[in-house]
Amino acid sequence: MLNFIFESDFHEMLETLFPPPPAEGAIAPPVLSEVRRASRFRRAFPGRAAGRARCRFVRVPGGAHAVPWETRRMPQPRLLLVITGDDFGYCSRRNQGIVDCFLAGGISNVSLLVNGSAAKEAADLAKRHEIPIGLHANLSEGTPVCHILQKSSSLTDHRGFFHGKMGFRQSLERGQLCMKQVEMELRAQVKRFVELTGHLPNHMDGHQHVHVLPEVRDVFAQVMSDHRIRFTRVPVEPGLHSCQWLPEHLHTFYSQVEKDALDSMAVFRHNGIRWPDVYLGLTTMGQNMSVPHLQRALRLALAAGQMGEPSSRACVTAELMVHPGYPSHPQEGGCGEGPDDFSQSLERQHELSVLSDPSMAALLSQEKVQLCAFKDL
Repeated sequence: MLNFIFESDFHEMLETLFPPPPAEGAIAPPVLSEVRRASRFRRAFPGRAAGRARCRFVRVPGGAHAVPWETRRMPQPRLLLVITGDDFGYCSRRNQGIVDCFLAGGISNVSLLVNGSAAKEAADLAKRHEIPIGLHANLSEGTPVCHILQKSSSLTDHRGFFHGKMGFRQSLERGQLCMKQVEMELRAQVKRFVELTGHLPNHMDGHQHVHVLPEVRDVFAQVMSDHRIRFTRVPVEPGLHSCQWLPEHLHTFYSQVEKDALDSMAVFRHNGIRWPDVYLGLTTMGQNMSVPHLQRALRLALAAGQMGEPSSRACVTAELMVHPGYPSHPQEGGCGEGPDDFSQSLERQHELSVLSDPSMAALLSQEKVQLCAFKDL
């Protein structure tokens, strides 16, 4: 694990946090508390966190010390990987699982559902633990954030709820959605994000991939451009069509998502919006997540990234979409209608267990993968 950080940086940090013993006859300095060590670290290394957030214990000569993951820089990584925990704010159980996964080094980034029942709690947790956070724009589940649209809207049904993952797509195909109302809701969600977090999102994507749909993508790109939000998600996954474990209905849905994403690239590019070289996560979601499946995904990402357009970076960049959490309690959480079946299942906790397992850290080290956030790209 020593290859996670430069040796010089490591020793400098240790001397800052844990000063060497005094010379014979000298007065020993007082033992620093955790709070005072954190304060000393921040003074010596401005911009880096020194608390439990982004920390993992690494084995070093003389014992184990917590080192922020931001400082665990590989000399020559092959892949810069953003692991994004989606649906932050959905419920308290989801929030706790995502935070636990972050503290264990299993994710490096989160995306917030601002219309989630626990969005305020999630934003506060992100501040407390200094978790990089973006906006998971939601047009398909729950209720609108925009007050005008809560009364009557083409985006909602007679109960005032969004039309759902497939219902939204069907309404779009029939020409029943007003793009001006899509714009109003997206702008309201950006505003709500700023109210909750105190800053603009580091990135912005769509819940259930609605941001790459025809027409919606143009509005989405314009809103991002107006707010100078630089990064989004383009869900085109290498190895999707050769994946053997996905059922037919998911293959069909993901293939359409891929087609929409490919058609979105020109729109995003025209508006100055960027995305990582490779996207991962469709083939490794829920019960399909395992270390062997993740290893397959990472190796396909490296191969696809090296074949793509040349960039100034010496390594490939990628985003892995994940959904860690603890199962929601019935009738608790959601975005207005209560939690869905996936949220109440054990699949969320399964992802949390895989991502937090030491074998996952070993895989990242073996494949020379450096974790990062969108703000680091």
